Amino acid sequence: MVETVFEPWADPNADPLISFKNVTKRFGDFVAIDDLTLDIFEREFFALLGPSGCGKTTMMRILAGFENPTLGSMSLSGHDIAGIPPNKRAVNMMFQSYALFPHLSVWENIAFGLRRDGVAKDVLHARVQEMLKLTRLEKFGRRKPHQISGGQRQRVALARSLAKAPKLLLLDEPLGALDKKLRQETQFELMDIQEQTGTTFVIVTHDQEEAMTVASRVAVMDEGRIIQVATPEKIYEAPNSVYVADFIGDVNILTGPVRAVDADTYSLDFGGTEPMTAASDRTFSEGVTAHLAIRPEKIGIHVERPEGPNSVQGKVLDIAYLGNLSTYHVQLPNGQIIKAQTANTRRVSRRVFTWEDPVWVSWSATAGVLLDC
Repeated sequence: MVETVFEPWADPNADPLISFKNVTKRFGDFVAIDDLTLDIFEREFFALLGPSGCGKTTMMRILAGFENPTLGSMSLSGHDIAGIPPNKRAVNMMFQSYALFPHLSVWENIAFGLRRDGVAKDVLHARVQEMLKLTRLEKFGRRKPHQISGGQRQRVALARSLAKAPKLLLLDEPLGALDKKLRQETQFELMDIQEQTGTTFVIVTHDQEEAMTVASRVAVMDEGRIIQVATPEKIYEAPNSVYVADFIGDVNILTGPVRAVDADTYSLDFGGTEPMTAASDRTFSEGVTAHLAIRPEKIGIHVERPEGPNSVQGKVLDIAYLGNLSTYHVQLPNGQIIKAQTANTRRVSRRVFTWEDPVWVSWSATAGVLLDC
């Protein structure tokens, strides 16, 4: 059986669940969202990623109904929702603080929204039990929030948010209060729950690893604009700008004038060494300044000069041992620092390179992405 790939954004006939059309949001003279157009599809786990002040939280507040666009339109399931109050939208929001009622039990916290809507007792009871099972909290229904762990409180907040079966669930930095290991475990729990319920999730985060782990697509934002929207793999492997390449993970950026070698290969002169070769399906004019973005794990480090097009000698300036990986900071003759990463595949091994060692770093012509901005 062939597994169906989930890519509604690639289908021109697919109707989006959420559609932003030329949305601008101003607070006085400050432009928080700048002429933003974006579609999000049903069953997506969509991430809004960017630094503080980039506009991602404002976008979420507009979706939730706490703010209205200054210009442009926004629709949910084809209906314009601008001006519709939060409690009248098929949207729910899970806050970073979780906002649980401390005097209510886990069971009563989950039931709270259903009670307010006047749901019949038997339906309410069945729905709460379903949510407790979904979030693996069956044993904790009678406890108060202060009697359970941070990760469990996070799941209570999630269960309460999903109890009313919203079309869209907004998650505002939902894992920010958890320690790193618990955060990583909870990311996979979120993904499983989202897949089981089929609810569209939109998560706001500044944590790159979190966005790359959970999301079907990621929107990288800066100064109220979306710089790139793509799958995590494409965001990482094929960034459309130096900003995105630099924001997501570690990267080396080599800058200099380029000239064409053939139809899809360029030579880049970044100063102080022989020119480097880079494959690219983009077209660059002769002599224009370009930027070659190369991830550290795609750079090899060697004792002797290796065969191949892109090799440059330097010396080991610093070493970061990360357990599973070691990152070497290699200073080139022109003063630039290149990061090269190697996997520590053996349990105990003598370090091949140490501080001040002369080494060669190299990469293939297709290892990097050639960018014009």
